[in-house]
Amino acid sequence: MTLHRQPRLPIAKQPEIGRLVWNLRQELNLTQEKFAAKLGVAFPTLNRWEKGRSTPSPLAMEKIESLLHQLGDRSQVLLAECFPEES
Repeated sequence: MTLHRQPRLPIAKQPEIGRLVWNLRQELNLTQEKFAAKLGVAFPTLNRWEKGRSTPSPLAMEKIESLLHQLGDRSQVLLAECFPEES
């Protein structure tokens, strides 16, 4: 049986992760409160991520990657926007 793993997000600086979180939230058309709930974190935590004051935990990053995977081709556009040097 072949397992298909999602590609891992590039190691990034805080501002790029914040931009990715913000762009993903916008793409999903969610408020910070609703997106935070979807990721299982508090609103202030999500707000700090978007502002580049902190980065998501490894578990939160897995949830973010899963949401990106669900977007299909659109996720590649978001990743290219947030990590231009990786694309």
